[in-house]
Amino acid sequence: MAGKSLTQSQIIAKLSESEQLTKKQVKSFLDSIAQLAYKEAKNGFTLPGLGKLVVVQRKARKGRNPVTGEQIKIPAKKVVKFRVAKAAKDSVSGVSKKAAKPVAAKKPAKKKKK
Repeated sequence: MAGKSLTQSQIIAKLSESEQLTKKQVKSFLDSIAQLAYKEAKNGFTLPGLGKLVVVQRKARKGRNPVTGEQIKIPAKKVVKFRVAKAAKDSVSGVSKKAAKPVAAKKPAKKKKK
């Protein structure tokens, strides 16, 4: 099992140390990014190198009440999802940029005979 994830205070401490900023400045910056992400999520919000927030429309569906077993209708709704960037996925999985499979060039489309 992997180690524990960083807490907000640990992230703030590491960033303030590496960027030569006070902890208050780093916390304010992170809060500003979070507020901007909340405000812009409906249009899509990208954090370069990490991923992006996107709004997805879920269809209405049928479900069951776990207590009574009664069938219920779950209405359609919008939800926010975070799509992780390829660079972040590769760094976690251990794939290096050099080891990544090269993309093959596309062949030109064949002309149709009349």
